[in-house]
Amino acid sequence: MYKQLMTVQQVSRRMLSTTANRQVVNRVPQKQKMFQEDNGIPIHLKGGATDAILYRTTMALTIMGTAYVIYELVNAALPKKK
Repeated sequence: MYKQLMTVQQVSRRMLSTTANRQVVNRVPQKQKMFQEDNGIPIHLKGGATDAILYRTTMALTIMGTAYVIYELVNAALPKKK
């Protein structure tokens, strides 16, 4: 019984005292420098190709969603005659 209790304590200690084995590099100063640089690129595109893809996808979904809402509103306002 005592041995089982010690094993449970050791396992719980290992689980509760998790420390990061690798150090996380602080990239905030690099990102701040990149985003604050005055190079004529809009802020929403300074992140590179990923930002451009996300921006275009968001704009396309917004336009399609707006068009669909307008379509549904017209259908609701002007029901088809039977």
